[in-house]
Amino acid sequence: MAATEDTRVKQQYNEIAVRTAAALKDAREAAFEKARAAARKKYAGSTYPREKLFPAHDRPGLGVALEYERMGNRPVSETLQARAASLGFEFEHIGITIGSIVHNIDLKKTDDFEQSQFVRDVLLERKVVFFRDQHLSEAEQIAFGRQFGDLDAFPFGLTGEDPYILEIRHGKSRPGTENGWHTDVTWMKTPSLGSIAQCTEVPPVGGDTLFADSHACYLGMPTPLQERVEHLHGINDYRVFLAERSPMGLPEDLVEKIKREIPFGVSHPLLRTHPETGKTALYLHGGFLRHDSLYDVRTGEKLERAESEAIVLELLQQHGRPEYHCRFTWAPGSIAFWDNRAVQHYAASDYHPHKRILRRITVSGDEPFYNPAD
Repeated sequence: MAATEDTRVKQQYNEIAVRTAAALKDAREAAFEKARAAARKKYAGSTYPREKLFPAHDRPGLGVALEYERMGNRPVSETLQARAASLGFEFEHIGITIGSIVHNIDLKKTDDFEQSQFVRDVLLERKVVFFRDQHLSEAEQIAFGRQFGDLDAFPFGLTGEDPYILEIRHGKSRPGTENGWHTDVTWMKTPSLGSIAQCTEVPPVGGDTLFADSHACYLGMPTPLQERVEHLHGINDYRVFLAERSPMGLPEDLVEKIKREIPFGVSHPLLRTHPETGKTALYLHGGFLRHDSLYDVRTGEKLERAESEAIVLELLQQHGRPEYHCRFTWAPGSIAFWDNRAVQHYAASDYHPHKRILRRITVSGDEPFYNPAD
């Protein structure tokens, strides 16, 4: 009896649901036609603004569309595609506006200017470029990186045999901790242009790194948020490294010596103009930025603590939308070269207790700035 009653109730619900869907369909079609007629009248002879198609609070799809449009609605320029073909390279694009694997390339050929310039141009167009089966030694990885500028040593991690190599090792006793959206070393006055990481050991499954397009992310931010942060700067420091080095804490005199020698607290804009492409990116690292430190660079006026922290919290959610992402699965010998001025990245910590080992170097950059004209 109970089963029969349940069936009757379910049938009654479905009949109501079908009638409701039909009524809503008619109402929506009528409203859409009315809105379309009004738009034709208002925008007669001009294009209907694409921004109107997206809800004001939910614009990641618009951000990607706008970024892809200024890329020519193609993953790479015709010129770059032709150069790849002439050099015998093949592209495998893994994101809409971000991320490409270049096949048939040998990164050990560091005396080939045409090849290194090609890699640099792919980096500028695709924001992160990947390579497979390279298996570079430390010296070869250093030589590859020096094609793109000077290198920055990293003072707060395990180094390889070469002091410019940072070893990122995780395993059973040290789970991965880079699983948050960030761009590298914003505690530096002149943060690195880009990072070059090579995988030497991978877990049996997992351990991918995700990258987010900071240009598309900026374009996809709600307009009021764009306007609110346009002239805001914040203070960044490396306190997290001083706190985590030892469970008992570091000697106070050592901490003070480090702070004297490496500036502790530098100001950067929340919006960054790319010095080579001129594009605007959302630019921050939640672990280095002091969340209560935002101020208006035009007046020097500091925001109230609650407002500053609320803005930072909202900004830290922006890169997490999948529309902006590409995802790279590592293998031994795989290399990723990403532009810290144009992307954020997130190392998925989903492989404990297995090992994952990367070797990273960073290419020297310049001081971030924001040009409102861009």
